[in-house]
Amino acid sequence: MSRRDETTRVSTVGEAVTRDERASGRVWTLPNLISASRLLGVPLFLWLVLGPEEDVWALVVLMVSGVSDFLDGWLARKLNQTSELGRLLDPVADRLYILAVVVGLALRDVIPWWLALSLPLRDLLLWGLVPLLRTRGYSALPVHFLGKAATFNLLYAFPLLLLGDGEGTVATLAQVFGWSLALWGVGLYWWAGILYAWQVRKLLATTEPRSRTGEG
Repeated sequence: MSRRDETTRVSTVGEAVTRDERASGRVWTLPNLISASRLLGVPLFLWLVLGPEEDVWALVVLMVSGVSDFLDGWLARKLNQTSELGRLLDPVADRLYILAVVVGLALRDVIPWWLALSLPLRDLLLWGLVPLLRTRGYSALPVHFLGKAATFNLLYAFPLLLLGDGEGTVATLAQVFGWSLALWGVGLYWWAGILYAWQVRKLLATTEPRSRTGEG
């Protein structure tokens, strides 16, 4: 390869990296707007469940949230509009929905409080690891597949449990499948949390603190 070709290749790669960096920093994109709109559904769901107890409309809100969760990720990849804000909004929206659902269902006595408290307790424990990560120059670790599987189970479990808060064959089937997904989801949620804590432990053991790595 000639020097001119090599220079051209390096320049092209540099331009591609610059474009990626610009794309990563974008805020006003269609996927981000969809993710932000998902957040508006959280208080709406709680009001529907705890106020007028319009369970059908509450289920519609959850269904729309699930579809938009898939849609924003698909559009981000399709339109090349991935961004740091999108990577932040998506898991935040998932956790807020899970928290809103478990609180709403617990206040309605659809699920026991031990189940409702087990999920935010796990998140609280993991948030306690963030200061340790920052000592090594990290703000978070990549989301593990187990965590995604747990979220998938929980986002389907709780609407089914809400649907099962009634009488008849449909309600009975919804309870059976809902509790199956809920128990699997909680187990996977905590398993993913333990794995995350183990990764943090390994990182602390194998990486020097940030203040030391910066010394020349």
